[in-house]
Amino acid sequence: MDKKPNILILGGGYGGFKVAIYLQKYLRTNKAQITLISKHDYHYQTTLLHKVAVGTYSARKARIFYRKILDSNKVTFIKDTILTINPENKQVFGERGCYSYDYLVIALGFMPNTFNIKGVDEFCYKLETLNSAIRLRNNIESKFKDFADNPLDLRFIVCGSGFTGIEFAAELGTQIDELCKICGIDRDLVKIICVSRGEQILPMFDCKDSNIAKEKMSKLGIEFVQGNVVECKSDGVVIKNRLGELEEIKANNIVWCAGVKGSSVISNSPNFEHKDSRILVDEFLRVPKYHDIFVVGDSAISMKRNILNAPTAQLANQMGSYVGRNLIKIIDKQELLKPFVFQHRGTVCSIGHTDGVGVVFNISISGEVAAFLKNFIENKWIFSIGGMVNVLKKGQFRFRSSN
Repeated sequence: MDKKPNILILGGGYGGFKVAIYLQKYLRTNKAQITLISKHDYHYQTTLLHKVAVGTYSARKARIFYRKILDSNKVTFIKDTILTINPENKQVFGERGCYSYDYLVIALGFMPNTFNIKGVDEFCYKLETLNSAIRLRNNIESKFKDFADNPLDLRFIVCGSGFTGIEFAAELGTQIDELCKICGIDRDLVKIICVSRGEQILPMFDCKDSNIAKEKMSKLGIEFVQGNVVECKSDGVVIKNRLGELEEIKANNIVWCAGVKGSSVISNSPNFEHKDSRILVDEFLRVPKYHDIFVVGDSAISMKRNILNAPTAQLANQMGSYVGRNLIKIIDKQELLKPFVFQHRGTVCSIGHTDGVGVVFNISISGEVAAFLKNFIENKWIFSIGGMVNVLKKGQFRFRSSN
């Protein structure tokens, strides 16, 4: 009898989890040994970390445990932290063991890109994991509950004006009135400052939609400062402003949302050609030198125009389904003929729980319509991996939050 091929999936984010779910659903039983390895017991939506950080979405709801979703008769789950990959010997090394594979899927996600700016690691909060979001939430709560007389404790600097930075700043902005009322604090003492490299925020949108988002955030009391961050300190940041002058902005709370790169596992594995710890892939999302390795999500990068896109959950989701189909074709001894093409269906940025701005099928939307669609997208993902029962338990609804 032919030996069953061993499929190893590294990472349980949008891309890796989708590969596992797809194979569980469509690969015939006993055709392959499938193993998913993640450093956590649970999956979480990175697109909701800003809500966890502000406290409008509970960490309990955010966790979707792998063992409750995966069929143990089809997919084996192992909790381990991956350290390095040796593609020459078809081995993966983790903290708890060494794993062999016939086919490997690398879906190790992202980590914040600090651009080697002084003080970022020491003094900034980051929205990279559920645990980091919880730490930021605890800090926000303590700053309000324990406020004495230092106004810098109620000042927040958000470095970055992409999706993560804007959604976090807006979510916090919508909660300030309530936090101040609960804690008996003068609303005028609270400042939220968003530092943007360019004049336009949300550069993935056109100027019109970007300006709509900026106007909505200004109504929430959020200030915008244009400049490049050159240093982060315990009590603020130093920027180079539009005039090329150094300017210091004071605050005791700094959130770093200025860009991401791939996992350090990739840069620690010397056999891969990569850029910013993202592996170069071909049109089938394979590593050109190793056709038994597929790469999805934030771990992948390609120079093909139809593949080179900003890393998003939507992209990782489509990559996961595509790789799942390809693995089934390979196991069935079929040739791969159809290259991966990203189908961009739209992008929505939330401005708090009941507002937003976005573009769907080239149509601009904003307000409650955008907020509804944002919640629909989040719920659709939960439905795709866990069905309606999990949507009712974990989902986002128009007038429901964990506040």
